[in-house]
Amino acid sequence: MKKKIVLLSSLLIAVALLMGVTSCKKSSSPPVFGLSTLVAQLAGGSIDMNGATPPTNVPSSPIIVANFTVNVLATSVTSSTVTLVRNYDGASIPLTVTVAGSLITITPQAGLGNGTLYQLTFKAGITSTDNQTLGAFNRTFTTIGTFVPDGMVAYYNFDNNVNDQMGTYNPSTGGIIDLTYVASYKTSMGQAGSFNGTTTLVEIPNGDLMENTNSFTLAFWVKADSTKHGQFVMGLAGWYGFQFEIAGDYSSCKLAAQYKYADGTSGSEDLWFPADGNLGWQGWTFCKNLTTQGGLPFLIANKWAYITCRYNADTKVGTMYINGDKMKEQDFNLWPAGDPKTTVTGLKYNGVTGGNTFVFGFIQDRVNPSIPDAWAQYSDPANNHFKGQLDNVRVFHKALTEQEIGLMYNSEKP
Repeated sequence: MKKKIVLLSSLLIAVALLMGVTSCKKSSSPPVFGLSTLVAQLAGGSIDMNGATPPTNVPSSPIIVANFTVNVLATSVTSSTVTLVRNYDGASIPLTVTVAGSLITITPQAGLGNGTLYQLTFKAGITSTDNQTLGAFNRTFTTIGTFVPDGMVAYYNFDNNVNDQMGTYNPSTGGIIDLTYVASYKTSMGQAGSFNGTTTLVEIPNGDLMENTNSFTLAFWVKADSTKHGQFVMGLAGWYGFQFEIAGDYSSCKLAAQYKYADGTSGSEDLWFPADGNLGWQGWTFCKNLTTQGGLPFLIANKWAYITCRYNADTKVGTMYINGDKMKEQDFNLWPAGDPKTTVTGLKYNGVTGGNTFVFGFIQDRVNPSIPDAWAQYSDPANNHFKGQLDNVRVFHKALTEQEIGLMYNSEKP
């Protein structure tokens, strides 16, 4: 009996020792190197970027923090191992990436734009401080809002105010005259600015800074009331800066602008769209023919239209789009040899000193007009003041691609 008790006791001791060793081994095993959480930080919280459904509300200037199960070896985290790629054009976004313990913080070096799909990738090669290697993985997310690419310098959404939503080009004190607000072209777009065709004006100081750039894009929604014959929708010293105009019979529209030449001088040129397919003008390479559809009024008279005008300084090509479709294109390279327009480097304000106020509702500044002619004076209500509505006016210091213009239109259209 004693032998049985001794054997049983020995067996229990052996089992206890084995369990103790096993327990020690388990507690000493390091955690497997992997992602714990991935969030976009906000002032009042965070957005989970590691859930089953990719988020669609990430800010356009996000700070993304990845938390791992163990500390990360900082030297293994480079621009090659952490990447952010824009979906629609495959562009790789420059990042600032820092490591602190188990955290990798990722900050895009420029705004990502709105309504845009991205893929964030952690590639193989990232290691932990205890020499574990991370397996490659990726996560997708979409920035908040309707699609707007990066590079925007001014934005007016007319939601019961006409402030620049970028914060730079706001109206002057007393510079909003007889502007009212009405429902926009669809409910999600809120309000639009309504112009009475005789006195409505919005004055924005330092408008020359909007224009003194190489590449340039102007995009806006407009509903022009065709009972008003001739419309100066917006302007900065007329053609001494830039201005958008609809002809009195609605047969054409144009962006007139001042362009700078390589020798320091400048001159004006109209990005003019007559909607008749005519290519008989200097440098014209495309002009859509709308005559069988009723001409330009078919697109813009008494209805909302999305107009985009761009100038690409690299190619010296200007293009106009309406509702996402190319309507007009012209190429300064096709001017005769020796013509200064073949040396165009970008846009330039060349109006009178102190007349650099950009305005909605007319062609130029009411106080210091660059164009002295009577028809260009704000004080005459019979002149071509704009009558209709404006919404979502955007200025970019870059030439948007045709794909970006199409995406903007499709994300906002009724």
